[in-house]
Amino acid sequence: MFNRQFLIFVFGGFLCAVIDIGMMQLMIFAGSNYISAATGGFFTGLGANYIFHAQLTFRSAINRSTLLRFLTVVFINYLLTIVFVSLSFSFFQNALIGKIISLPFIAINGFYLSKRWVFR
Repeated sequence: MFNRQFLIFVFGGFLCAVIDIGMMQLMIFAGSNYISAATGGFFTGLGANYIFHAQLTFRSAINRSTLLRFLTVVFINYLLTIVFVSLSFSFFQNALIGKIISLPFIAINGFYLSKRWVFR
């Protein structure tokens, strides 16, 4: 599983995660609650993530079919993210810890579903 394609996937995910976390932190500092901030961050990286993985990771066409499947995977990963962020906020009063802990789970789940289903 940890082949070249997975490393490219993780690199692209890392770039989008920096955007995601940056937006979340900006929104928290601006006064948004942690759920809104996590949501804003998550969806900020969405467009870049789809294009990066379609074009570079899986070398697939960008079309409605792959976009809809990608959005389904994103929604699943969003729910996982919210669970981690909520638990982290409940235990530590810190959303960032949950966000960071969620990233490996999101990466493995996203790669597997993208390779096997979204960009097959």
